[in-house]
Amino acid sequence: MKARITNLQEYFRSNELTGGLITSKNNIYYLSGFDYEPHERFVGIFIFAEHDPIFVLPEMELDMLFSAGWVYDYLSYTDSEDVWDKIRRRLGFKLSKNGSIAVEESDISLKYIQMVKAVLPEVDLRNLDNKLSEMRLIKNFDEINSLKIAAKYADYAVHLGINALYEGVTELEVLGEIEYQLKKRGIREMSFTPMVLFGKNASNPHGVTSENKLKAGDTVIFDLGVKYNGYSSDITRTVVYKKSSDEIEKIYDIVLKANRAALKECKVGNSISKIDEAARKVIDEGGYSQYFPHRIGHGLGIDVHEEPSLHSNNEQLLKAGMVLTIEPGIYLPGVGGVRIEDDIVIMEEGPDLLTEFWRDLQVIRGKFR
Repeated sequence: MKARITNLQEYFRSNELTGGLITSKNNIYYLSGFDYEPHERFVGIFIFAEHDPIFVLPEMELDMLFSAGWVYDYLSYTDSEDVWDKIRRRLGFKLSKNGSIAVEESDISLKYIQMVKAVLPEVDLRNLDNKLSEMRLIKNFDEINSLKIAAKYADYAVHLGINALYEGVTELEVLGEIEYQLKKRGIREMSFTPMVLFGKNASNPHGVTSENKLKAGDTVIFDLGVKYNGYSSDITRTVVYKKSSDEIEKIYDIVLKANRAALKECKVGNSISKIDEAARKVIDEGGYSQYFPHRIGHGLGIDVHEEPSLHSNNEQLLKAGMVLTIEPGIYLPGVGGVRIEDDIVIMEEGPDLLTEFWRDLQVIRGKFR
């Protein structure tokens, strides 16, 4: 964690910034290893160009901060104290009235911006998002290892979901079984709100899991992921219950070919646009271009959606250590949908697949082994 803070301090010095304020939960975790739920209370890290950082947090969370390995200074407060008055008195000498502070433009609330301005009315606020995204873009060995384990649990979750299928079961019942069994394995949280979608409901790329009941001939989409050691997985698999149709088999074959075509373009030095274009070409040539409405994928890390965004206009070049999702899909209104999503690491020798669950079409008639 020290190296990440040092990186930011060097950035502040080279850009003539007094320092920065980090307030988003996931960036705080990235910089400190401190995992928490702040509720309405203020939690933030002030990082200075010329001074050691100070972690501001409720007094009740101190033991958790120390357990996370924080070695720098801290400022704690109780519920009866004015945290911003304590910040003003403690940090004022480190923050020049005419200095510039970088904040997370996409995450900091208006309330906190107003409080910073009230404490230091002369301070100029700058945007820190690009720097933090750049830092988090390339994953190190430990991060990739956590992502690999998260992906293995995602594979297992799909297995659990398939084995929970039977005629008349609801989407919510299947999802409940998946989450229950994962918690028995020690998984505390999912990386996003998971989806289990049957039949017509599976024709919505971001459908809502409901009391919709399973029947023979339904496509079943599982889109889910878990958090492991703070890092996210994100897998989608599609199966068919009891009996398939020519149309479903056709679009499944096209989506699988699109997935493979996209993976072939996941090479160091290739532009991200090529990945999207490769998958879209397969789906276009299959005659289903209007039924593939989203990008081919996104970055993956602490957040389930990180930089880079994998779309046809992104000319950013792939680098070793990037972790991405590849997720082509075809969605037919009133019929169903197919999506096949994998998590990959960009390596010098080619993409390393983290998700390993079967990609070939599975018609489920009983327990899946």
